[in-house]
Amino acid sequence: MKFLKIVLLFAIIVACKSKEEPRETPAKKPNILFLAIDDLRPEIGAYGSEIAITPNFDKFASQGLLFNNAYCQEPICSPSRASLMTGARPETINVIENFTYFREANPDIVTLSQHFKNNGYETVHTGKIYHKPAWADQEKSWSREPAYDKMTIKPSNTPGGYALPENQEFSKKATAEVIAKYGPNAPRNGLGKGPAYEKADVEDTFYEDGYNAELAIATMKDMLQKNPNKPFFLGMGMKKPHLNWLAPKKYWDLYNPEDIELATLTEAPENGATMGLHPSFELRARYGIPKKGPIKDDQARILKHAYLACVSYIDAQIGKMIDALDEAGVRDNTIIIIWSDHGFHLGDMGIWCKATNYEVATRVPLMIWTPNMPKDTRGVKSNALVELVDMYPTLCELAGLEKPEHLEGYSFAPLLNNPKKAWKQAAFSQFPTPALREWAANPLSQGMRETYFGPLIEEVEDKIKAQMGDKWNRDLFENNLMGYAMRTENYRFIVWKDYINKNTEPLFYELYDHKTDPGETKNIANENPELVKQLLAQFNKGWKGNLPK
Repeated sequence: MKFLKIVLLFAIIVACKSKEEPRETPAKKPNILFLAIDDLRPEIGAYGSEIAITPNFDKFASQGLLFNNAYCQEPICSPSRASLMTGARPETINVIENFTYFREANPDIVTLSQHFKNNGYETVHTGKIYHKPAWADQEKSWSREPAYDKMTIKPSNTPGGYALPENQEFSKKATAEVIAKYGPNAPRNGLGKGPAYEKADVEDTFYEDGYNAELAIATMKDMLQKNPNKPFFLGMGMKKPHLNWLAPKKYWDLYNPEDIELATLTEAPENGATMGLHPSFELRARYGIPKKGPIKDDQARILKHAYLACVSYIDAQIGKMIDALDEAGVRDNTIIIIWSDHGFHLGDMGIWCKATNYEVATRVPLMIWTPNMPKDTRGVKSNALVELVDMYPTLCELAGLEKPEHLEGYSFAPLLNNPKKAWKQAAFSQFPTPALREWAANPLSQGMRETYFGPLIEEVEDKIKAQMGDKWNRDLFENNLMGYAMRTENYRFIVWKDYINKNTEPLFYELYDHKTDPGETKNIANENPELVKQLLAQFNKGWKGNLPK
């Protein structure tokens, strides 16, 4: 009897103690929905576009935080994506053109998704995250394959991705013609492309982005079914509005061609660097695009229409993914970030496509939403200078993960609580001699000189020689010359110098005053030597010297 009383007393004490000190279940780490878009400049309603029809982007911006002044580290696919995914800048990882695979140059670097994988996340992606195909870095960066087995739709896999038979034939014909004329390496240089655009009455899933959006949704559902308590990092990469501009007809029909206004600032900057602009190589490689001379207005309007149709097409896929997240009931524990890898010229400064050091090519849309961000910062726009390389440390901080030591970005998580907080003094981008590089940013091949681009290259070379005089050196300008752009609150400052021999003096400066000249129409460096000196001192401090004080 005495023993039973002791046991009963002990049980009561334990029960009371458990009531006093309840066990806490560890909170589940937040999911990450990582929405990547290719070649999208801020041509979005929420960013002030008067023509773009983007209801899903706009809705997201009204719920989260939009960055007005976000910049890529290099305005071309591979360097930009390698930089943001490794959290290090292009020259640090030795990726400044599209043909260097970041993992070959950096076998042991820990990528963003790899870091989350190493910290217990299920990591997976569909579509384009790295520049390489879907299998890129599968072993290290990703923990699983997408849920292909859950898909009832098959990828189209048509020649060139085109829906229309005539465009498929044009694509095959263009490739065959350049191989016959310039040899089997011509396609590697981007030659032999089909039409630049297509309007076809097909379902969203016929083109790769629509398919990849459905695959991302199926994959999310599969992860939640198999591992409901495990956080996920899901990357969904949209290829459009990258060339070629292929979009279902219904997205073209959203726009009245007569309402589409063309670029108004169509001249190269006055006194600007002649090596700073290219001859629109990437667009001209497409079937039906003039190989020399300006793009006439009628064709330019069709091309911009095609770009806008693709923007609306991508907007719809983003909307489907976010709606699926809501329907799955996991949005209240998911961080969503939307970004583009670089900007894009649509006739601005007289050229088309990316690959320059100017505002239109380096400024990108960047938006973020978190479940616990303050109500008074939802729908707000921040003017703080931020960079794509900042996303890695930001997501680490928001998810409560330690930041790897190699990171060269700076977390903008504090801006979610105070979007007007004093922030970086400058953002940095770079691009090697656009005029004398192929659009993959690699040095001009002899094959390129032997094609229809030869006369264009000679024409721009003559302009560079005339401007640079005795500073002209073919090896330097084609292989080692880098344009470094520093964007401050009020200025864009571009320093052209030898990136191999960093101690040499800059060859040329460009300075644009965004208070009076947001279109960057006139280089005012020569008439402002003291300001150039001041900005050069700031530039020489590098990214570390321009962090928030």
